[in-house]
Amino acid sequence: MNWIDQRPDDAMAGAFEAIAPDPLKSVDGAVFREAMSRLGAAVHLVTSAGPAGRTGFTATAVASVSDNPATLLVCLNRRSNSAPFVSQNGVFCVNTLGAAEEAIADLFAGRTGSREERFAQGEWIELATGAPVLASAVVAFDCRVIEIKAVASHNVIFGVVEAVRLGPPGPALVYHERAYKRV
Repeated sequence: MNWIDQRPDDAMAGAFEAIAPDPLKSVDGAVFREAMSRLGAAVHLVTSAGPAGRTGFTATAVASVSDNPATLLVCLNRRSNSAPFVSQNGVFCVNTLGAAEEAIADLFAGRTGSREERFAQGEWIELATGAPVLASAVVAFDCRVIEIKAVASHNVIFGVVEAVRLGPPGPALVYHERAYKRV
């Protein structure tokens, strides 16, 4: 059953209908990427575990969708090594990083170390779904996949939040103008 079918009202009616003209007109990709680099965003480790194995990646494309049911989304390039893991496992956790966690952000982004080293750094626990939760995360959203939509080069992964863990208070890590910053 599709998650939209579980809603008793028509709140989701038309949510995924195409409304753009065909063909699409878009700015140049390089101009768009430069503009997006100026949009500061929190840095997250998105992790997954299950039948397909364990994986994780660094992401800034995370957003709240709804609070009833509590739902968020993550965008992931379909060519990413992590894409099939998240799809097959059906669970993921969004771990928002604290200001001092640049090293683990780079590790999960593939800038340093190997894929095998990712979960050797930091302390990892589990909440409801079994997805890895970074104990030092500012906040962790433990989610079950309810929908995956292919949009251009990415999958938009929707997850219902089954558990939340509030971590230690303090400044968070953001990515802005292609550099880490603290807020």
